[in-house]
Amino acid sequence: MEIDCLEATAEAVLFSAGNPVLTTDISVALGVDVKKTVDIVRSLMEKYKAEKRGISIIEVGDSFQMCTNIEYFKNIKSIYDTPKKKRLPPAVLETLAIIAYKQPITRSMVEEIRGVNSDRAVNKLVEYNLVCEKGRLDAPGRPIIFGTTDDFLKYFGFKNLESLPLIEEDVEV
Repeated sequence: MEIDCLEATAEAVLFSAGNPVLTTDISVALGVDVKKTVDIVRSLMEKYKAEKRGISIIEVGDSFQMCTNIEYFKNIKSIYDTPKKKRLPPAVLETLAIIAYKQPITRSMVEEIRGVNSDRAVNKLVEYNLVCEKGRLDAPGRPIIFGTTDDFLKYFGFKNLESLPLIEEDVEV
């Protein structure tokens, strides 16, 4: 393989990983020995540095990682200052699944399906902008109707609600 192709392959491996990648794993992807792999990745590091690119490659122990060039980090920091969404607890995920598949749905309908109070789970989903108020039911008390948001689709990688996996109604547990 030509050196340009090897560098491009190493770059693709590092970019797609997002985390440090062991030099041995990179060498497997390149089909060359570890010493040559180190030379190739270090050459890429130097090119990025010389060209003052927005990304850089750092060496972490016996691994390499692609990351933001520290010189430009201050320019993008504000974009990432928003708090990260936490992993969704099982009760919240269960509530979200019910809302996603049964929407539009009221909180009391969710509670009827779950068999437990769902106030906290629904509030968390609203806080995370995964569900939102879609209107009010024309019934006594005018309860809020909930549905999913575009952030829900992005969070789970769905193009639209029709992309949700089909579920079998008569599943025995």
